[in-house]
Amino acid sequence: MFEARRERVQHSIELPLAVDECLPLFTPKGKYWWVPAWNPRFVFPADGEMMVGMVFTTGEMDEETYWTLADYDRLQHRALYSRITPGGRVVLVEVRCSALDAATTRVEVEYALTGLSDAGNNAIDAFIEDYQPMIENWRTLILAGLPQWTAFVKR
Repeated sequence: MFEARRERVQHSIELPLAVDECLPLFTPKGKYWWVPAWNPRFVFPADGEMMVGMVFTTGEMDEETYWTLADYDRLQHRALYSRITPGGRVVLVEVRCSALDAATTRVEVEYALTGLSDAGNNAIDAFIEDYQPMIENWRTLILAGLPQWTAFVKR
């Protein structure tokens, strides 16, 4: 008999950006700046503007994932996404940004994963193994695109 697996993982990185400049990097449109091959398909609103309840999809047929923005607080520098990969897993992704000083921000990224099948439980195992290196790679990718991002944000 299937038993759902539930795991939480969290990792933090520091970025050389003011806190107000960080959270937009972790929005569907902001990820265009640093995630290779990022291609969300916006369902609602169609223009992809950030609003609680927005829905978009990522992935392909066998791993298509449905995302909903569950909470978004620009003043508190926090976003919470719910994502469902049918037949696989349900994941809550929370991003919290906090200023360390005027030009440095700590970004905490937490995933809460629940398996929906044996395959989903197996995917959680693989995800956990790669989680910390994945988040560290986010830092590397963000730093590589930082000059363009900073110019864009300051417009």
